[in-house]
Amino acid sequence: MNRTYLVILIGLFAGLGAYHGLMTWHEPPAATGSVDEQLAWMKSELRLNDGQMRQLRAFHAASEPRLRVLAAQVAQLQQELSTVETTRRNAGVVDFLQLGRFVETRRHVAAECLALSRQLVFASADIMTPAQRQRYLGFVSTTVPLNPVPAR
Repeated sequence: MNRTYLVILIGLFAGLGAYHGLMTWHEPPAATGSVDEQLAWMKSELRLNDGQMRQLRAFHAASEPRLRVLAAQVAQLQQELSTVETTRRNAGVVDFLQLGRFVETRRHVAAECLALSRQLVFASADIMTPAQRQRYLGFVSTTVPLNPVPAR
């Protein structure tokens, strides 16, 4: 009986170790990592050549200024939402016109972020081989919806 438990326990630890190793090995870089870290990860994971890396760096360099502006707008919108929520809690009053403008602005910024992200993803995928592209789009599709969402 003890031998059965020992075999099950060893199998459990081996399975957990294999799972942890696989997830660590295939894990994309954290979103907070630098662009250079993320590009280095892409180069090793997708086996990109130097020409492809130069093009990817150029794509990212071209889109970085606009992405930074959009990130600042998102942060500002988060702050505005926090202010509106604080006012609602303290005074029990909601300015629905202000809230409506906020929602519309947030929707516009989110749509622009998504469009720019898709543009960067598709431009990057265009320079890859079919096998690289399939793997890359598999990674990216978990965070960036690649199919357009119908307008409401």
